[in-house]
Amino acid sequence: MSWNHGLPFLPGNTFRDVTKSAFHRPQTLDFKNGYAFRRKPTVGIEQDPLLSEKLIQQEISEFSLTPDVTYGSFEQSVVEEFIPAYVALDKKVLCYYAYFHENIPFSAGEEFRMRPVVINYYLEDDTMSMVEPMVENSGMPQGKRVSRQRLPNNEHGQHYHWTDLNIGMDLEVYGFKYHITHCDAFTKKFLESEGFVLNDPEPMPQSKHRKNPQPSQPSAYTTPSQFDSRYQFLTMDPKVLRFFALWEDADSLFGDNRPVTIQYYLADDTVGVSAVREPNSGRDPFPILMHRLKLPKKIKPGSETFPSCVLEASKAEVDEYYSPKDFHVGQTIKLMGRRFLLYDCDGFTKEYYQKNHPDMEMKPSGVPKMTDLLQERKEVPPYNGFGSLEDSLQNCLSLIPKTPKKNVLKMLENQHKVLRYSARLDSQNHADEDRCFILSYFPSDDMISIFEKPVPGILGGQVLKKTHVPKPGSTADKPEFYSPADFAIGATVKVFSRRFVLTNADRFVLTYLESSTRHIPCQTLDSLRQKLGVATANNQPADQNGDDVAEPSLCEGRLDCLKSYSLPNKSQQNKSKQSPC
Repeated sequence: MSWNHGLPFLPGNTFRDVTKSAFHRPQTLDFKNGYAFRRKPTVGIEQDPLLSEKLIQQEISEFSLTPDVTYGSFEQSVVEEFIPAYVALDKKVLCYYAYFHENIPFSAGEEFRMRPVVINYYLEDDTMSMVEPMVENSGMPQGKRVSRQRLPNNEHGQHYHWTDLNIGMDLEVYGFKYHITHCDAFTKKFLESEGFVLNDPEPMPQSKHRKNPQPSQPSAYTTPSQFDSRYQFLTMDPKVLRFFALWEDADSLFGDNRPVTIQYYLADDTVGVSAVREPNSGRDPFPILMHRLKLPKKIKPGSETFPSCVLEASKAEVDEYYSPKDFHVGQTIKLMGRRFLLYDCDGFTKEYYQKNHPDMEMKPSGVPKMTDLLQERKEVPPYNGFGSLEDSLQNCLSLIPKTPKKNVLKMLENQHKVLRYSARLDSQNHADEDRCFILSYFPSDDMISIFEKPVPGILGGQVLKKTHVPKPGSTADKPEFYSPADFAIGATVKVFSRRFVLTNADRFVLTYLESSTRHIPCQTLDSLRQKLGVATANNQPADQNGDDVAEPSLCEGRLDCLKSYSLPNKSQQNKSKQSPC
């Protein structure tokens, strides 16, 4: 809303400015380089002409104060980019080395001990942490002493600052007094860049041992020892000699040679025997055959009756223990009354013997390894006659029989292809002379089926369903089945204690075998060509007109056989006699 100049501000004297399009309140503050300042409201002045008349040049200049008047000239002071402390001092840590004093009141050897610590000061948030370096087999709890936090400096709630730390000063934290001896190179460089004066580094003091007792006091008795057992434990603790052996237990009832692993621990000269778990062995899973202990090699005279089976013999009963010199690869060692044949060892054991016992050769013997012992040959039992030979074999290979694998490519190539032969039964019984059989061979899966043609007195029908027929003399683990190469005219085929003599074949048989002559012997092809009357290079029978003479094929007689089997009457039986078999 606006009003005309000179008119009273009363209802009816105000008019809306139709040229005004912006009704927002203009911004008069702005931020630049992190500082707030007032800016010139140019938008409001242009859209409100009455306001432009009231604002004089002096008032407008107040909205845009020049930086020269307020902050000085731009050439004298340049505003730098603001970087927080947690970004500028990120991952910058001051490292000091110190120690604290620990009294040992109940020790005959030490009076007090100096324990070193590392003090880390984090510049980003002024926190500190203290860590004691770990010493292997020290017997003392070491590691982190004070977690990362701000440590109190006095009772007034103030905390330690990096300006309060210096070399040679005592730092008291939670009842412990830490004396700083020196610092690392980064800490020294940082403090010198800040103008901080560092003191000279100090050496690390040593722990103080108690003095020898006075002559008037009773002297302490020290047990004589041939070697330092503590030094042996500290240097040989993680080192183990590992031998691969065979437990020769074949002489006992239901015993055999079982693979084991013998470990000799150099830290305390103990021996342990672990059994190797065999899959599907039928034994209970006992991994430890003999627990870790010192094995006596020679018992002192007079201690033979010591019950070593229930108690562990001590040095009072044992004259000598087993040592690394007693373990030689390729020889048999007797441990706890059991014989073990050492046939190999690991790489560390070979290096140890080369360094400490160069006169002993650790060459692997000819005993088979554990992987060869576990893979025993499976004996396939003889075929019992139930089911097919392949299905019965699967029962011997796995607990849950699987379907035998098939040659899918061969099945697709020879799908719906059948090789048919006519055969007669080779029998001394005169009643079997008139019987006629049709032997069908399926190249897709190498199976054979036999069908008998009905004759007077014999109904006929299926004699052998589709199955594999093994050759005489083939074994159950590696069976050998009949193939088209074995089916020559006049050949005898033995099918489960029955003998069949092939007398004729279908013309498709010759066509199929000629397409794969690489696997078919020439004798089989010649017998088929001679029977079917097909012309050959040496013998070409022909009629007077020059055409080839071909005898009736098996297909012509097969239809009569099927008709006579489906409708067995006298007329069809007489007709079936005239069809060639």
